[in-house]
Amino acid sequence: MAATTTATATPTPLPTASPHRMTGRQRLLLTLLLGAQFMVAVDFSILNVALPEVGAGLGFSLANLQWIATAFALSAAGFTLLFGRLADLVGRKRLFIGGMAVLGASSLLGGLATGPGMLLTARVLQGLATAAVTPAGLALLTTAFREGPQRERALGLNGALMSAGFTAGAILGGLLTSLLSWRFAFLINVPVAALVVALAPRMIQDGRPSDRPRLDLPGAASVTAGLLLLVFGLTQAGEHGWTAPVTLLPLIAGAVLVVVFWFVEKRAAQPLVPTALLKRRTVVWGNTAGLVAFVTETSLVFLLTLYLQKVLGYSPLMTGLAFGVLGLGTVLGGTFGGRVVGRIGTRATLLTGGLVQAAATATLIALGASGGWIVLLLAATFVGGVGNMLMIVAFMVTATSGLPDADQGRATGIATMTQQVGITLGTPIMSAVVIASSAGADVLPGLRVAIGVNAALAAAGAVLASAALKRAR
Repeated sequence: MAATTTATATPTPLPTASPHRMTGRQRLLLTLLLGAQFMVAVDFSILNVALPEVGAGLGFSLANLQWIATAFALSAAGFTLLFGRLADLVGRKRLFIGGMAVLGASSLLGGLATGPGMLLTARVLQGLATAAVTPAGLALLTTAFREGPQRERALGLNGALMSAGFTAGAILGGLLTSLLSWRFAFLINVPVAALVVALAPRMIQDGRPSDRPRLDLPGAASVTAGLLLLVFGLTQAGEHGWTAPVTLLPLIAGAVLVVVFWFVEKRAAQPLVPTALLKRRTVVWGNTAGLVAFVTETSLVFLLTLYLQKVLGYSPLMTGLAFGVLGLGTVLGGTFGGRVVGRIGTRATLLTGGLVQAAATATLIALGASGGWIVLLLAATFVGGVGNMLMIVAFMVTATSGLPDADQGRATGIATMTQQVGITLGTPIMSAVVIASSAGADVLPGLRVAIGVNAALAAAGAVLASAALKRAR
């Protein structure tokens, strides 16, 4: 089927026999896009358990070790909104394939790194590739499947595999580092990226705009610089605290630039993100719910990692394996999330998922110092993972529904930014709660308080977003 070349050149959704069943071509396209998103998700966590080994192998000081994660987070979150818009302007297919090629090349560079500078360069390039691939892939997915049961199912599977990717990354990183070398945490990406780049040109149908509007450079500069400063401030909060100048100054400057971005967009003839889009209740409250979902679940993984290693004495590999149960829960929630949305609606799914996640998380306040508590942890994380994924699927459907295909790159760019900022934000917040609530060397009291805060935040976010979306209807 040839790409559409109408005035707007938006790709026509692939034909289907019924609103519920996908054609063979749609399944192949979905497999390709989901495989790429899974790979990107793995990259978020695959190095976490390997950081000490990487530092020892390349001569990173303990103080500079955090930059291996920070360099990736800064570029991934800081440029995602810009690349989401570029996907609409130059073609999502082009940006997706180009991003995957850069991801493969940068992963090879990281695997062959001989010093800190070379490795950090690879991490920045990996982050930039992620900022391009994620919104472009999501926009290709939402435009290939019509709004309704098919798109809900596709977004559910996408969310399931992305969450599974975070979990698989921790397990895979531990296995590769223990059995082979930390370098394989990078090198494993290379053949996968090469396969996607080889198959994508034939499998992806995507039109390009017939007229190329000029990029909103003032808007792009202000929002990119603002996001970079905000994410940098968040990463510093975990190490230096929320009141340290190295945390406060970037956060304040970033917030100011985001406000500047809003006023720039109000006056721009061809804005990066129209303010009308940012005012839509579905966009605002869908992304609010998504931010809460990612902040709470990723930070809960951090809290339970502390519990398993500091309280129960688990090794990094055993810790990663314990989170496999959480991964199963997220896969189950994502697999059935689209059907749940189709049956009870996005608002009810969001509320149900958030309350299930909050209730399961709240039970973890009872965790004690004996090894038998692992049974509660596994059961609660499985149930909570199902609830969290229902919330994420509802967020993605809400934030991208009711919009023309021409705006899907913008909408998915905002949703991707929400996801990446949420992942970055959760750990420093919960780390501060643990530190403030712990009794000396005993971290268990602080962990219980932080788990309670986490559960309350999940419940409050779901209730508030659901109420606001009800008013929108």
